[in-house]
Amino acid sequence: MQEHHTEFTDSKSQILHYLDHLGHILPGQATIREFVHHNSIHGFQHLPFEEAIKEVEALTGVHGYLSDDRNRDLYHRGYINDDDIKAALAHETDLEASNVVCNTGQLRITRNDIYRIALLVDLQGVSASNLNWMMEELDVLRKIQTDVPQEIRAELLHAVKSEEEAIYPLWKHIIDEMELDEELPHPENMIDLSEEQARIWLDKIRAAQSGGADLMVHQKTILEAEEKLNNMLDQIGVRFTMRDFVKALTGIDILFSVRIQLIRICGSALDEGISAWRLPECAELGLYAAWKKAVIYDANPFLHDLPDWQRVIAEAPEDPVECIIMQLNYMEIPEDKWEGYLRLVALELPGWSGMINWRQTNPQYISDSGPTQVHLADYLAIRLVLDRLWLSQACEESWRIDAKLGTFKYYFHKNLSEFMVRETLYKGELPEYLTHLVKDLLLRSGSERYDQSEWQDLADLVWTWQFSPMAENRIVHNTFNSGWRLFRLCQHLGINTSKINHFRKRDFLEMLQVLDDFTPDKRGRVWLYAYEYHYRENFYHAIRANYKRGRWAKRETRPQAQVMTCMDDREESLRRHLEEINPNIETLGAAGFFGIPMNYMGIDDVKRKKQCPLPVTPTNEVKEVPREGADQLVNEHNFGVRVYKKIAYVLNQMLRRSLIISHAVIDALAPILFFGLLGKVFMPKTVLAINTSLKKSIEKQVPTRLDFQAAPSDVAATPENPRAGFTDIEQADKIAVFLRTTGLSYSFAPIVCLFGHGSTNQNNPHGFAYNCGACSGKRGGPNARLFSAMINRPVIRQLLAERDIHIPADTWFVGAEHDTCSDEYFWFDLEDIPEHALPAFESVRADLEKASKASAHERCRRFVSAGDPKTPEEGKDHVNLRSNDFSQAFPEFNHATIAGAVIGRRSVSQGTFLDRRVFLISYDATQDLDGKLLENLLLAVGPVGSGINLEYYFSTVNNDYFGSGTKVTHNITGMFGVMEGANSDLRTGLTKQMVEIHEPVRLQVLIEAKNEVIGQIYERQAIIRELVGGGWILLGTIDPDTGEMYVFERGVGFVPWDPEKRDVPVFENSLSYYQEKHNPLPQILIRQPDEVEA
Repeated sequence: MQEHHTEFTDSKSQILHYLDHLGHILPGQATIREFVHHNSIHGFQHLPFEEAIKEVEALTGVHGYLSDDRNRDLYHRGYINDDDIKAALAHETDLEASNVVCNTGQLRITRNDIYRIALLVDLQGVSASNLNWMMEELDVLRKIQTDVPQEIRAELLHAVKSEEEAIYPLWKHIIDEMELDEELPHPENMIDLSEEQARIWLDKIRAAQSGGADLMVHQKTILEAEEKLNNMLDQIGVRFTMRDFVKALTGIDILFSVRIQLIRICGSALDEGISAWRLPECAELGLYAAWKKAVIYDANPFLHDLPDWQRVIAEAPEDPVECIIMQLNYMEIPEDKWEGYLRLVALELPGWSGMINWRQTNPQYISDSGPTQVHLADYLAIRLVLDRLWLSQACEESWRIDAKLGTFKYYFHKNLSEFMVRETLYKGELPEYLTHLVKDLLLRSGSERYDQSEWQDLADLVWTWQFSPMAENRIVHNTFNSGWRLFRLCQHLGINTSKINHFRKRDFLEMLQVLDDFTPDKRGRVWLYAYEYHYRENFYHAIRANYKRGRWAKRETRPQAQVMTCMDDREESLRRHLEEINPNIETLGAAGFFGIPMNYMGIDDVKRKKQCPLPVTPTNEVKEVPREGADQLVNEHNFGVRVYKKIAYVLNQMLRRSLIISHAVIDALAPILFFGLLGKVFMPKTVLAINTSLKKSIEKQVPTRLDFQAAPSDVAATPENPRAGFTDIEQADKIAVFLRTTGLSYSFAPIVCLFGHGSTNQNNPHGFAYNCGACSGKRGGPNARLFSAMINRPVIRQLLAERDIHIPADTWFVGAEHDTCSDEYFWFDLEDIPEHALPAFESVRADLEKASKASAHERCRRFVSAGDPKTPEEGKDHVNLRSNDFSQAFPEFNHATIAGAVIGRRSVSQGTFLDRRVFLISYDATQDLDGKLLENLLLAVGPVGSGINLEYYFSTVNNDYFGSGTKVTHNITGMFGVMEGANSDLRTGLTKQMVEIHEPVRLQVLIEAKNEVIGQIYERQAIIRELVGGGWILLGTIDPDTGEMYVFERGVGFVPWDPEKRDVPVFENSLSYYQEKHNPLPQILIRQPDEVEA
């Protein structure tokens, strides 16, 4: 990653600038109770997707694509095919796939031929011992490889009598042409190297290197050691920290000790309800100052054995930034590497660094435990002080030197043999006999200055080993690397005995060069495009085949009912089943905050909650309040809430904190709690019913309404001065924009239902990740309720009519919330429904209940434990059980498998089976000729949709780094995060269980609009250019007038999508297609009521 070269007036402003930039590359995940999906590498989003992945890999060593093995598995399972690979290789023009590598007259081989085989087959080299084993046990030099396709196998066996006649001449010719040794030493004969063998290896390397052929072994050892040392020292602040350097030469990882201390400090400061004691005065002094004041009196013995720990802490400046400068200067890190060094240190514990940074950048966030004051400068100052203490101890014990860069340079330039031996040992490259020799010398001597001759002899042995046949090196071609790779490649190319003799060394070298240039990064790009291409072609073919089949393009007849859900992919099956059950119902989709950003406080909430997309800052506040005449119930409810909270506090907090009674009381309660736990696991519905009944008896239910009306005002509401409620004008304006954007601005049904959504599941620290992303990870019910309450007001109807939106007097809006885990529905304000609207409401509610059961039944096909339920009722019972099961690791799959989005009229996708993999966002281009509504829509849903998709992508390709690993080992930390065990980094991203069935592809967004309109938006909006132009999402369009489809190619623009015509299957209904199928399904068509079966 490039450093920023800015002129600074002083070191402090320099560090502050670096810290500000550092915040952009740290994980941006909030606390687990504020979980919002976002791009896991959001700090690199200004770069094109492929470049960002390269940058991240260079910085962290983490590969941003699926591994070759996982991609090959997808190929063999049919998720990628040969046509997809062909299209991907053609798309990656820098690969020059059509170029000829060699042409012997008998056979013409192109880069494409080699690339395809390298993708589908493992062509990596092997170790000498592994090749020996395969030769002896598998007879690989006389048998065709088992992964060679049948048609290629037939080509190899052409005109020969046996596999041996086909294969061994191939091996022999490669070995002879490449001038390799056919006879490999057996592993049992390689326990040691004789002087004669060492000379042979040295002669080979002399022949391969220019100049210096007469240098003695030790001189060459010293030259290599010096080069390695200088490179490592130069990389401190670029790729290494001082901790990395010491670890590479001693095996001592100071982070293990530092992390324990750092977690205690940060966990205490950030705690939101678990810790009995928090870091004293942190809210007043800040994290660094509070730690510096408290650590002197800390009874914990961790620091007591460190040299001069009290002096180092006492001498540290009071200002954290000045402390950072002091520690960097002490370690003698050059100023031009300060930024890189701080970045590397922060990324060693990215979870904790990211959480500290999130709290710093969100000062409005106040936890249940009260305010705290933490900054990234505090965190890094403490971290560098602790690093210095433990580095000093490690260096003192190992070499009797200070932990300074200059000292390292001086010491190891004087002791290059020791550096060579240590570096090779701890890299894990030495054979067993050399490892024993080195460890024995370390125990006896420890440093080269005590026994220089032994260190030098051992360094020479190590250096000589590196060029033996048993060592894996790429300096010279060898049998088990170059020879084996060519042998495998030639078999898969179908080069038989009649063709192989025409190949010369230059041909083989060209083939090896193509393989070497086809790096994992390039292979990853090709695999990803092929995977995405496969999905896109199925998706687009279904949409094209559905053209003019879908209902509600113009709403010629009045719908019986209209159901508006969140755009969430989990609602796709509900909408599809509802339309199959009752074709007279129209369904629509929108971002689940329904165009009403607000800060919301429920009747039992202690603080306001943001209910809108993450980039939006609300300026209005809404409260849930008791309805009139419920004073007695309110008093009983409030008393019950206090009692319930007190009971929960005693059971969950006081019992474990009391020094005197905890042990006895916990032992006494253990049998009861044990049976309670058994009940949660084996009888979850019964236990939940008991708990719910008890809670209702303690907390009396209160009828409520929303307090959202504000008096007219000419003063604009701002985030700093929010308004309590919305004025009538604000309400009408927001509703009008929302209705026009979704296309619901005419022909209203008698009943219109709006569904927010949330998810109810048990024992799940990441429960908030299952809620509505458009509501910043909160449940979307309050927004649906608020929108309905607003639009049902006569004064708002009148204001909408003035804006040319006429809602019939018999139309009534009802807000509700859909539980995406249990598939239950919760309705709001049913007592307000007028009598004339009740029949229409009861009718749509009955249809929704049927659709809910059908959707639950469909969901069960992906749950192994569901066992193909026979009826929708059984499916509904199963998902309800999962929602209440304390032991369930997969309550629901959330956004797993999300792959696409359709922005347009329902007619574009209605009639297709999209397998719950697509965001469905209603938009009518015919009502938005200038694209202003689409522009605002994309700005709202673009970051939400891409954030969800990209977090799932990265958490799937590398769950150990970008994800949070398996939830089985998670411990909740301070109610703000999770760790593995008690001393790990904070785990950010999604759990392994959440992404287990996910297919990591970028979001395919299909917009029903004119290319010119989208092009203008693209030019105006930087965030759209970043997402689309950078390749973070993939864009396609469908013309609202002609149905012609286009694909956006970066650097080119919109190009027509015009593949060969493909027949898309038509099924009677969803059930007939998905029943007894458990894997992702290609898109198909569902027969419409007016269609006759062929």
